[in-house]
Amino acid sequence: MRGTTTLLQAVCAAALLAGATPAFAQDDTTSALLLRLKEKGILTQAEYDDLIARKPPAAPPAPQPAAVATNPTAEPQTAAVAQLDDKRLVRMTSSGIGMEVGGVTVKFSGSVNAFYTHDSPDKRLAGTTVVGGLANTGPQNSSAIRNGLLPGIFGLDVSTNQGGWDIAAHFGFYPGINSNSYGGNGANAAGAPVALATAGIDARQTYMTIGKPHLGTFKLGRDIGLFGSDAILNDITLLSVGTPGSNAGPSNTSLGRIGIGYIYTDFQPQITYTTPVFGGFQASAGIFQPLSTLTGGAEVNGTPGFQGKVTYDFKADTFTGHLWASGITQKHDGFAGAPSYTGSGFDVGGKLGYGPLNVLGYYYGGSGLGTTALFVFSTDALGRKRDSSGFYGQASLTFDKFTVAGSYGQSKLDLARGEVNPTLLDKNSSWVGQLRYGLTSWVTLFAEYIHTKAEAQGPNEAKSNTVSVGSILFF
Repeated sequence: MRGTTTLLQAVCAAALLAGATPAFAQDDTTSALLLRLKEKGILTQAEYDDLIARKPPAAPPAPQPAAVATNPTAEPQTAAVAQLDDKRLVRMTSSGIGMEVGGVTVKFSGSVNAFYTHDSPDKRLAGTTVVGGLANTGPQNSSAIRNGLLPGIFGLDVSTNQGGWDIAAHFGFYPGINSNSYGGNGANAAGAPVALATAGIDARQTYMTIGKPHLGTFKLGRDIGLFGSDAILNDITLLSVGTPGSNAGPSNTSLGRIGIGYIYTDFQPQITYTTPVFGGFQASAGIFQPLSTLTGGAEVNGTPGFQGKVTYDFKADTFTGHLWASGITQKHDGFAGAPSYTGSGFDVGGKLGYGPLNVLGYYYGGSGLGTTALFVFSTDALGRKRDSSGFYGQASLTFDKFTVAGSYGQSKLDLARGEVNPTLLDKNSSWVGQLRYGLTSWVTLFAEYIHTKAEAQGPNEAKSNTVSVGSILFF
C-alpha cells in the first residue's frame, strides 16, 4: 500500500510540476483530483498538503484583446489607431475635398470662371425700344472680361447622423469677378467697371436638411426653387455665357438662356419635402416666401407660395433619360390701386442620352407668372394678368474630350386683356452654338456664339451677336 501511495505521489507531483504554465481549467481539475484522492483515503492529509504546496502559483489573467484587434492579420498600427477615441480623429473623406471629424463629414467645393465676351448689336436697329427685351441695342460694340451665367462658387457642407437622422447644413457663397454698384439686385447689380470698385459675394444658399433613407428629406432655408430648376440645371449655357445681358458694364452673372426659353427659378426661402426614390420616381413639394410683383408696388401677401416637382430617371445600357414636370402658384394680395390676383405656371421637360448623344426638350406656360424672372411683367398697370410661355431645345455630341452643342429657345409674353402697349416685349429668342474641351477633370474650355433677338408687341425689334471664349473650373 505504501508503494502504491508513493507511486501516486510521484505521478501527481510530476503532473503538477510538468505543467509550468497550465490553463486555469487544468489547475482547478488537479486540485479537485487531489481532494478526491484524500477523501478516499488514498492520500493522507500530510501527503495532500505536501502536493498542494507544490502547485505553481496561479498566472495573472491574460490581457483580453481589444475588440478591434480580433482579426489576427490586422496591422499593429491599424489596431492601435482603431483603439483611439474616434471623436479625436481626423480622416480624409472618400470623395471630394474634405475630412471626417468624430462622425461629422466636412466637405468643400468650388468653381471659378472667366470669359472674354464680345457683343455686337445690329446697328441698323440701334436705339429701338423693346421693354423687357434681352438683346443689346448698342449702338456700339462692347468687350468684357466677365463671369458667365454662374459667378464663382464656394460651398461648405457639414453632415452627420444623429439618433438615426441624416442631418446636414449647406452654405453657398457666390463671389463674382466683375465690379458692381450694389443696386437693387445686391451683389448681382449692374456692373460698374471703374477704378477702385469691388465685386460682390452673393450668399444665395443657406439651408439645412433632415431626413432618413426610407422617410425622405426636409429642407429648410434658402436654396434653388422647384419650378424651372431642371430647365436651367440642364441648359448648356449654365457653364458658359449665353446671352450676355449688359456687356459694357457686366454684373456677376450673364443671362445664359434665362428669359429666352425659361423663367429663372431663383434662390428662395423655403420649407420643402422630397420623397425617397421609388422605381426612378421622386417628388418634391414645398412652401415658399411669397414674392412681390416686381413691376407693381409694395405687396403684403397673406399666404406663402407653393411649388412642386416630379422627376423620373431611367437607364438601359447606354440609353439614359431624365424627365420632369413642375408647378408653381402664388396669391398676390395686390398693391395700392390694383386688385389681387393669383400667378401660376407649369413646365415639362425631358433629357435623353444615347452614348455620346444628348437631346433635350422643354416647355413652360403661365398666367400672371411673368417672363425672365418670377412675377416680372406679370400684370399690366391695372393689375390684369398677362399670359406667358416658352420653350427650348438642345443637342450635344461628345467625341473623347470634345463636345459640340447647340440650342434654340424663345420666351413669349402676351398683353393683358384690353391692354395696349406696343413697346412691351412680345418675344425673346436666341440661337447658341458651343464647343467645349475637357482639359482636365477640373477644367473645361469653352468657345461660344450666340445670336439674340428681341421683338416688341409693335414693330420694334433688336438683335445682337455675341462671341465668348473662356474657361470654368470645378473642384
